[in-house]
Amino acid sequence: MKMEEVDLEEDVMNVVAEEATVIVDVLCRERNNVLEQIYGLVERSTRDWLRSLPSLRERVLGIVDYFKASDPQKCCQFLQTLWMFCQSIPLDLETKVLSIAGSSSGAQGCFPEIENSPRSRNVKRVCLDQVESYTKAVKLLLQQKFERVTKDVVKEVCLDEAWLCLRQRNSARVRDKSAQAQEGEEPSERKESVESLLRTTGRVVVLLGQAGSGKTLLMHCLAHHWAQGFYPSIKLLFLLEFRQLNLVSQPLSLKELLFRFFLLPEGGDEQSEAVFSYILSNSEKICFIFDGYDEFGTKFTDPEKLPSPLGPYHQLSVTDLLSGICSYKILPKCTVLVTCRPRDVIDLFGCSGYFVAELLGFSQQRVKEYTEKYFQEKGSELKERAVSLLMGNRHLLSMSHVPALCHVCCVCLDHFLFEDTSQSHVKLPTSLTQIYLHILSAFLSRCQGGGSTKVVMPLLQQYRSQIAELSKLAMNGLENSRIVFLAQDLSTELMNFGANAGILSRVDLTCADGSHLGCAFMHLTMQEFLSALHLMTSPDISESQLKRKLNLKSRWTARTDPKTVFTDSLHLFMCGLAAKACRLSLALLEGSEDAIAVVKKRQETVLKVLRSFVGTASQTGPKIIELCRCAHETQDISLAKDVASRTKFELRNIRLNPVDMDALAFVTSAADQMVCLDFGGCSIELECLSIIPNCKNLEHLIFRSRKYDDKFAEALSSILPDLKGLKHLHFISGGLTDTGTEKLIKALQCCPQITHLNVSDNSLSDEGVKMITDLFPKLANIKSVMLGKNSISRDGIFMLVEKMVSILSLQKVHVRGKEEISVMFSPNSHKPSVSTDDPKDTEDPKELILNNYDLKLTHLTKLCTKLRGCSSLIILNLSSNSLGNKSLKKLLELSRLGTIQEINVSDNEVDMNGLVSLSASLNTEKNLKEINASHNGKQKLILKLNSRTRDALKPLSTDGSDFHLHKKFSLTHSDIHPTDMNRLCKNLAKCKYLLELDFSHGTLKDESVERLQMHLSGMTSLQLLNLSYVQMSTDGALSLVRSLADCPRITTMELRQQGESFVRFLQVTAAAATCKLIQYKLNCDNVKDLSGILEHCSYLADLDLSSNFLRDEGVKSFVNLLPKLQISNSLSLTNNKLTQLGALYLVNSLNSCEKVVAVEVSLGAEDRVLIRFGQDNVIGKMLSLRECDFEMDHWTNLLEILNRCPNELKLEFSSNVLNNQSLNFLLNNLAKVSSLRTLELRNNGLNAEVIKHLVTQLRSDCDCRTIQIEEPWIKAEAAVRLVSSCLDLNSHIREIRVEKTCFEISVEVLPSRAHSENGDFSLSSVRFISFDECEVEGQHLTFLQSALQKCSSLLKLHFSPTTLGTNGAEFFSSVLPCLKKLKTLSLHSKGEGLDEAVIFALQSSQKHLENLSLSYHIINDSEAAKLGSALQGWTQMRSLNLSHCTGWTAAGGYKLVCGMVHCITLEEMRLDSIALDEKSAVCLAQGIRTMTSLKKISLNKIQFMEGSGVLFLLACLQSLDGLEELELEGLRMGDQGIEELVKYIPKWTTLKKINLSENCVSDQAGEMLVKALSHCRAVQQLHLFRNKLGQEFAVRLGQVLPSLPQLSELDLSENQIGHKGSLSLSEGLVSLKTLKKLCLTAIGTSDLICIASCLKHCMSIESISLAWNECGNDVAKKLAEVLPQCSKLKKIDLEANNINITGAKALAKCLQCCPWIEVIRLWRNPIVKDDQILRDQRLNFSPT
Repeated sequence: MKMEEVDLEEDVMNVVAEEATVIVDVLCRERNNVLEQIYGLVERSTRDWLRSLPSLRERVLGIVDYFKASDPQKCCQFLQTLWMFCQSIPLDLETKVLSIAGSSSGAQGCFPEIENSPRSRNVKRVCLDQVESYTKAVKLLLQQKFERVTKDVVKEVCLDEAWLCLRQRNSARVRDKSAQAQEGEEPSERKESVESLLRTTGRVVVLLGQAGSGKTLLMHCLAHHWAQGFYPSIKLLFLLEFRQLNLVSQPLSLKELLFRFFLLPEGGDEQSEAVFSYILSNSEKICFIFDGYDEFGTKFTDPEKLPSPLGPYHQLSVTDLLSGICSYKILPKCTVLVTCRPRDVIDLFGCSGYFVAELLGFSQQRVKEYTEKYFQEKGSELKERAVSLLMGNRHLLSMSHVPALCHVCCVCLDHFLFEDTSQSHVKLPTSLTQIYLHILSAFLSRCQGGGSTKVVMPLLQQYRSQIAELSKLAMNGLENSRIVFLAQDLSTELMNFGANAGILSRVDLTCADGSHLGCAFMHLTMQEFLSALHLMTSPDISESQLKRKLNLKSRWTARTDPKTVFTDSLHLFMCGLAAKACRLSLALLEGSEDAIAVVKKRQETVLKVLRSFVGTASQTGPKIIELCRCAHETQDISLAKDVASRTKFELRNIRLNPVDMDALAFVTSAADQMVCLDFGGCSIELECLSIIPNCKNLEHLIFRSRKYDDKFAEALSSILPDLKGLKHLHFISGGLTDTGTEKLIKALQCCPQITHLNVSDNSLSDEGVKMITDLFPKLANIKSVMLGKNSISRDGIFMLVEKMVSILSLQKVHVRGKEEISVMFSPNSHKPSVSTDDPKDTEDPKELILNNYDLKLTHLTKLCTKLRGCSSLIILNLSSNSLGNKSLKKLLELSRLGTIQEINVSDNEVDMNGLVSLSASLNTEKNLKEINASHNGKQKLILKLNSRTRDALKPLSTDGSDFHLHKKFSLTHSDIHPTDMNRLCKNLAKCKYLLELDFSHGTLKDESVERLQMHLSGMTSLQLLNLSYVQMSTDGALSLVRSLADCPRITTMELRQQGESFVRFLQVTAAAATCKLIQYKLNCDNVKDLSGILEHCSYLADLDLSSNFLRDEGVKSFVNLLPKLQISNSLSLTNNKLTQLGALYLVNSLNSCEKVVAVEVSLGAEDRVLIRFGQDNVIGKMLSLRECDFEMDHWTNLLEILNRCPNELKLEFSSNVLNNQSLNFLLNNLAKVSSLRTLELRNNGLNAEVIKHLVTQLRSDCDCRTIQIEEPWIKAEAAVRLVSSCLDLNSHIREIRVEKTCFEISVEVLPSRAHSENGDFSLSSVRFISFDECEVEGQHLTFLQSALQKCSSLLKLHFSPTTLGTNGAEFFSSVLPCLKKLKTLSLHSKGEGLDEAVIFALQSSQKHLENLSLSYHIINDSEAAKLGSALQGWTQMRSLNLSHCTGWTAAGGYKLVCGMVHCITLEEMRLDSIALDEKSAVCLAQGIRTMTSLKKISLNKIQFMEGSGVLFLLACLQSLDGLEELELEGLRMGDQGIEELVKYIPKWTTLKKINLSENCVSDQAGEMLVKALSHCRAVQQLHLFRNKLGQEFAVRLGQVLPSLPQLSELDLSENQIGHKGSLSLSEGLVSLKTLKKLCLTAIGTSDLICIASCLKHCMSIESISLAWNECGNDVAKKLAEVLPQCSKLKKIDLEANNINITGAKALAKCLQCCPWIEVIRLWRNPIVKDDQILRDQRLNFSPT
């Protein structure tokens, strides 16, 4: 650098001023003694002040400021001291100081030659000269490189016309941890020219650009610019190429890197040392350009893993050295510029604060200019044609966005046009690969001297071997991360061929052992293209290798990803070569006889791999784009359609160029459905938007980024009219202002198909809103407009309100602060409002929501004015504003609009005064239906109103009441002061309409409760008072209970301290009342107070005091007071922590209170206590003790109580633990209780001996006693032995039976014992013995044989089911002859044969048998014949059951039937599921005609072997005038059978049951059946499931049901009766007061609210099935509403419906007041059991 001489005094002052910052940095690094030397130059006061400053830097700044303001002489002294004592003065500063010293003789005094000074003036001068000399050499070198690089450049490079986007990386992004976080990132960026890159120094910049974007050329241009004198702040610039650095294999220092691989100083070591010292001391003036990081063979070392310490002289690997420079571990403050492709930037340096600049491609104008320049010398006609072709082809134009590809396209065009200039239409390539294939041919043509190449294929064939060698070289290079090749890597002939063709370029390489000649492909993309050719044509490549090479390249690279020069294009070229258009070219290069087949197979492999990528769920935006690029290269429409199968293309924070957009257009245009393009934070050049109209199936377009501003909106506006399929447009989170909005609006006027517009989170003002609202009428299909997060004032919002009045289709305006502003439209067409008096001409209901907008009363007035013309407003939500109490009156005026249904003014500074005033409006304002408030009005406040429009549109309520007469006041979560309660109740008492009050979840003090209780009797219109979850004291609750006496309209009062609580009222005096006081921890005083209150309640039916912690004393106190109470039904004391003593207090109530008829006590887990009351003249009483575990003294007291009981008594002891002493005592004394009539002992651990002892102890001085004992061991042999023993032990047994594990005997005293013929006593009192489902088999009956032979008076003997076997047959053969009086025998088999010995015994001894049941036996022909013969002898037979018997042939069946028809006295015949041929059926039919006494006949699922036996049987029924039961299920008789049957039904006036299920009955035949059944008024059971009945049948049945008053069971399941049928059915069900079971499973409609609603009229209903109907929550809620009125209901089946948690909760809540319900089955419903309320065991959610 040349120094200019100046005047000494001026120069000294200038140096100090200009270099102040550098001087401060130098002094801060020096030792303290340097400052001490400088302190000597200032006066004492200043020196003391400087030393008092707190930090070193402040003291140094003070020193420099002092000398800047001093005289030149002091400045000279200061600089002299600085030069003499400072060790780290930068060379530039030192040079300036020395230049001052040499400018005049006066300077010598300032800077004397001191022998001991740290610097030498001459030495520094020499150093400076050496640096200057090296700088000139560097500039010369860079200029030479620039000339070499640009010699073939078509158009001069202008750095100020090359643009880039610059953004700063504040922190490293870690792709490995979260790709999603990376997608959401949107860094700010600005547009700059490339020329400005080096104007700012001291930073690290990564310049990104795709392959061919001109990075290398631009770097040489920047270096050339610097060499020409630009960028003066940079003193030295080093341009290094990564392809060269790949050759460095040995460790080296920074000095070796610069002087061996860039430029070696000519002055030897001395100059090298001087230059390197200058570099180290002036790092901020040094610039490094590292070009082509994508060509580097490895990744930079993570700075955190670099060795320490790290310095410029350390020998390091090239990756460590470069990483140290770029991360400022070495040479901090230098300027670094690194070029690479976009995907390699992620975590390049591992540090924060570096900049990323991304090169922008050619604009269309620059493409045109470049093309014109290229063809400038080829004639104007050719130039114009080339420009026209390029600009008119969107594929070539998109590719030309990349400068290198622009050049390639020009070469390609030149090649095409040179071949045949006469062609009017040139077929241009459609993909990048096809262009390169043509470029290859163009290059090959140079080898022929550049002559015409009219035939392309021969060229490829002619040079096939050379292309194969070059392709293999390219592939080896990519696999080994090599871009540059040494001369020995390929033959001289190949190098010459490649260089002549332009495919290879020769390069000079600097290696560790010196310079060498090498070569590289003309561009990395050419190397990748040739590699792809190798993969597709080489015989050495297998299919698996081909698949491994093909993968999608993401533009986001993880830090852990391996570094590879396999960069951007190989996979694209492979996909492009898979196109059909390339097949012949590839076949020529493959060269074998079956080349076409080989190439086709490889192409199919590529397409198969690509299709496998389509279904990958983890594809991010970059990979989606790459997949589109691949599909575009293949030009395969089928593949494009598969890629477009996704409905949304979500693209985040990537740069999209025209090639990307063109690929997107290709893919989306192939889609079978409409698609969505979502651009979030993507950098998109405005010209790229012009490609979007090529996306033919685009329906949804989203732009979200601050990058998208008014200019972007203007560019977008130009294409919107061309998007004919676009319905959703989102321009959100952008930089849109009113200016851009105006452009968009003009464009949208041409887009009537738009349905959704979203411009949220921009910078729109009211003016922008006005423009958008003016657009509404022009968008005929608009459904929603989103305007949130803009700068919109209240006036802007009121504009939207005005549009609600003028635009009929504007349905909803929703405003939530500035965050959410949305406008919704109905599907109706947009038209201005027209006044009409016709009520039929109604508008769609509208809704206005204005939340969090700080609206005050003044704004409300303005709002109401604007709403006056909105006659269809339904909902007005003004919550979260500042309206206050005074606004409530104003809001009520809106009810005059006539249609408004709800006004929400929650969170509007309303208090109790406002609520009290508002409560009076329930009486004065007829339209005001409900006031719903919370937290004393401070939070929720909703007004619900009746509207004329709704009355006209809504159906009448199901109960027929006038809707307007019901009103409700809710004040929840509130602490109501007594004064406020008094005022409130006074206002509500004036309400003349039916009223509900809701104070749930609040707090009521005792005084407030007293005020409420005082007014309840005066509220004559009150229907319901809800006090659920109210915090109320026990005294307060008792105060409310007092209302039972004061207000006789109360029908139900339920008070829970933490649960559902309410009081129900009737409009008349209640006949009975229920009171529940639960969870209040009542003490003895409370019990006395409660009893005193209830004494005056004469109509109390049920009282529930569960969970009140009464304990024994509390229960004793209340039981003692029971006689004074007038409870008519029940008292529950469940869960009151009772002990055995408390249980005895309860038992004693049987004696102390005459009205007590039953006491149930369980002290186990269930903890249940229930006392039931009866009317006067009670005959019997019942006591049930479960899990009480009494001790001996308790049993003693219990027996004393029982002995005093004057009434007949039933005792139940279940699950009690009895020790031996207690057991003996109990057994010895129970039988002595004279009043005991029934004793049930269940699961008390009794053994057989104890039971036999008890049977022995039974007294014989009473008329009748029954004992039931259930123990798990009572079954099989044990059961038989027990029965036998008991028969021997007690001769008074009348009946004895075993069912499952329950043993039951009935004892009745007879006058005397009878003797048998052999002189033994006869057990003559036994009339009935039964073994039912207790696992008894034939071998067990031996133990019963002797006892049973003595039962000569036995009338009934029953075994079901059993397996007799040989032992059983012998048993019956020996026993039956002894049973002379046996009338009924039931032997139900498990499916075994009927032994002939049993038939013989029956035939020979039982002439008087009246009832025989042999179901489920296997009867062969022989047995059938004998049984038929036996039947002929039983002339008194009344009932015969052979159901499910099998085993006979047609002949055997005929013989059986022939015997059966002789039983003309039969009254009941059951032949279900037996097999008959036509002959037998005819015989049976003829026999039935003679059985005139037959009342019950069951022929379900009879199997007719042939013929029309069913019609014969139906015809025979005409003679049965007294028929009561007819079961013909499963005969599949069809309409023909019904037509026959209805002839006889009308005369069966005694018919009680008819089952015609599974008979294929149609709707028409069903109507005939219903008409016939209308005459059978005694019918109790009607079963018609699984037929083909429909709506018309159900309508007719609904009309007939009132004529069947005794109907108790109705089953219409699996018939498609539909909604219309269910409505009619529900109308008929209302009249069925005796209905017990209703089955409507799978009836073809989910709308069963009408059925659920009618159940409250079916007072006897016990079981309901609405399963498999897809019913929703509405049905469940209606059931929950109705079930409390169905007091006999036990089971509800709701399986396989669509009830979710909401419906389940409603049912669970209902169960709390329905203790009679046993189970609600909810299998296969979408219910998640995550709520405490769903833990009721009666809710059954699964089969397990």
